[in-house]
Amino acid sequence: MSVRFSRDELKRFSGKTLPDLISHQVRLLFVGINPGLRSVAVQAAFAPRGNRFYPALFQAGITDRLIDASAGFTDADREYLLHRGIGITGLVQRATASAAELTGAELVKGARRLRKTVAEFSPRVVAVLGITAYRAAFNDPGATLGKQLSPYPAAELWVVPNPSGRNAHASVTTLAAAYREVANAAGIEIDA
Repeated sequence: MSVRFSRDELKRFSGKTLPDLISHQVRLLFVGINPGLRSVAVQAAFAPRGNRFYPALFQAGITDRLIDASAGFTDADREYLLHRGIGITGLVQRATASAAELTGAELVKGARRLRKTVAEFSPRVVAVLGITAYRAAFNDPGATLGKQLSPYPAAELWVVPNPSGRNAHASVTTLAAAYREVANAAGIEIDA
């Protein structure tokens, strides 16, 4: 089912928030930068059709079907992701039209909030989606993609490419390979 919004309708969601998709079964916590306006409008992370997050999960074998969150999650999709041990949160909770609207201070504050989420839910792997946001949030200007020195006692910390269509450097195949690597590290069974 397709849900359409005018530009003016989407603007009304600026500054609103999107609840985390997380449970105490989480093994792999994907951390986006912040929710976009469409994601908040439909209450599903990575909702824009051009976003490559769910196609990459499917291609990686992390999911056995392509999830379409463009109109929001179905209850079945939400439960499926949670049952698979997948969680989704953002560094910053405030929705914007572009992550470029965020301040460095917001990203740093988001990293502190993330520490509390990790302590509460204890994922095996925390995967931050986007090197630029990671560098700012974790005050690590020289960081590169891959496994990082983790500030979390019981969780690995990784940085993987951001799935936004604005990230032209990463194809779905590249994203899938990176996401498969963190899923393996988290002990998530990969479908062939």
